[in-house]
Amino acid sequence: MIVNPEELKREIKYKTSRSSGAGGQNVNKVETKVSLLWDFENSTLINENQKSIIRIKLSNRVQAEGLIQIDSSESRSQLANKEIALEKLVQLIEQSLKTDKKRIPTKIPRSKILARLDRKTKHAEKKSNRRWRLD
Repeated sequence: MIVNPEELKREIKYKTSRSSGAGGQNVNKVETKVSLLWDFENSTLINENQKSIIRIKLSNRVQAEGLIQIDSSESRSQLANKEIALEKLVQLIEQSLKTDKKRIPTKIPRSKILARLDRKTKHAEKKSNRRWRLD
């Protein structure tokens, strides 16, 4: 695990609001929707190299102030939505900091190339045999 969720909790802020959708009177009274805000630019958990990687890979999620916002309104419980939002953030960080394996192009075996060429010649012969000839 790249980032410890317990240490990450110290650096994030939560905003709550009323959630939409099913829930009856609960929706009208209780603020269950959670917006998690993390200022990764001022974070002590990741180094400068990791910050630049996050800035590039998560550019569509980073706000103008340098905050990453994640919303969660899946549960009717505010506490559960906080946990869900934290899990989403940890997964997002780990996914963005994971290094991609370099692709090694594979060589097409000679037998496959010959088989393809053989199929092409057979198909061409089949089509040429359909032609009308005036011999």
